[in-house]
Amino acid sequence: MKVVNHKIVLAARPSGLPVPSDFRTVEETLSLTGERQILIRHEVLGLAPAARLRMGAETDSYAAPMAIGETVYGQAVGRIVGSSHPGFQEGDWVMAMGGSWQRYSLSDGERVFKVDVDLAPPAVWLGLLGSSGLAAWTGLRQIGHPRPGETVVVSAATGAVGSSAAQLAKAWHCDVVGIAGGPRKCLHATEFLGLRACVDYRHPDFPESLAAACPNGVDVYFDNVGGKVRDAVWPQLNQNARVVVCGLISEYNTAGRREPSPPWFDVLVKQLTVRGFLLTDQHLSRRAEFVEEVGELYKKGCLRVQEDASRGLGRVPEAFIAMLRGGNLGKTVVYLDD
Repeated sequence: MKVVNHKIVLAARPSGLPVPSDFRTVEETLSLTGERQILIRHEVLGLAPAARLRMGAETDSYAAPMAIGETVYGQAVGRIVGSSHPGFQEGDWVMAMGGSWQRYSLSDGERVFKVDVDLAPPAVWLGLLGSSGLAAWTGLRQIGHPRPGETVVVSAATGAVGSSAAQLAKAWHCDVVGIAGGPRKCLHATEFLGLRACVDYRHPDFPESLAAACPNGVDVYFDNVGGKVRDAVWPQLNQNARVVVCGLISEYNTAGRREPSPPWFDVLVKQLTVRGFLLTDQHLSRRAEFVEEVGELYKKGCLRVQEDASRGLGRVPEAFIAMLRGGNLGKTVVYLDD
């Protein structure tokens, strides 16, 4: 079986925020040529800020940079249209990690997971029930350990990972305060996601407003942003607080420059736990446990989903750039059928 594939490749390394000319579209032919292969027709792509890190030439990132001309890294949900792999059949719905910005992908089945589209629509398996939700669940379960009644603060609370983390903490009976950019996002956090409060980091009185929203201090901070947002949260951390470092989106476009470290004296005297994490194979091994717990909460209506959706492969760079600017509510996805 042969198909004509269209894919978006890295044409130039971005300097700061990417621009459309950093990407170009390429046509190729794909076919099953060996054993244990699957051909996936992507229906919807999921975009994530972490892909920006792999577009640079920096050597201090957590993954090797993409080569010029390489298909841009991403994730996709789609159906298998050809298989010589005993674990997958034609017609299976799957989520492919690293499926990339393209219409089709050829895979050996590694980091490809079957998904239940009767439980949730395909795009949800890229957000709440996908890597975004798994990152939120992993960070809270393994590092944050939030207990009922504790104050949990989540930055980028209306993004894909942040909205998942905030809603999970709320479902676990914590007092949740979000941080987001602008009145529209803060209203979304309280009215749609159901958080007790959300503080606008763009407001000139942000540190004071955050302190007022957390009169009992902060027990768990789920950080997706870093930079000045982290610096405003830091003085509010309670004794034995836990800081989950999931992302540093405020620093992704800074061409290798990093923000100064927070006051480490506080780590000592407050006995803080500060830990970063990445979704490794170790965390993916708990995916079934995650899907069972979070899928049940979703089915019961305890967790809500917001998508920032576009249509057409050609819209992917535009959607990606808008997401890095902070323009999205929820998971940024692109449906490939026009």
